[in-house]
Amino acid sequence: MRGEIVRDPDTIASAIRIGNPASWELALTARDETDGYFGAISDAKILEAHRILSSEVGIFVEPASAASVAGLLERAEAGVLPRGARVVLTVTGHGLKDPNWALKAADGSDVAPTSVDVDVAEVAEVLGLRAQASATASA
Repeated sequence: MRGEIVRDPDTIASAIRIGNPASWELALTARDETDGYFGAISDAKILEAHRILSSEVGIFVEPASAASVAGLLERAEAGVLPRGARVVLTVTGHGLKDPNWALKAADGSDVAPTSVDVDVAEVAEVLGLRAQASATASA
């Protein structure tokens, strides 16, 4: 947040593509009362956080929700957050709200989803779980 009205904002995060939000004053108050932070983050960093959330954490959000995680990662990398700090982020927008970004690689190119037959063994193999399942079954 730049602290001013943004005319024609340009971002992939459609839910935050508002240059003059109606709840501006409420957001500023919430930030100030909670020692919060607002900052601008690049689309590349938003998509990076989007991929981390879906692939490593199992949370599928829209890019606007990934923006808060991108900001947290940026603040941590900048050394602004002390190690072990308690941080609260809001990630409310489901990934199906804006699903087209889930099929994009880090460079913005299209990604084709992996297709498998309706077969538990094949799905396990594609997910790299076959060796674990075999080892567990023999134990």
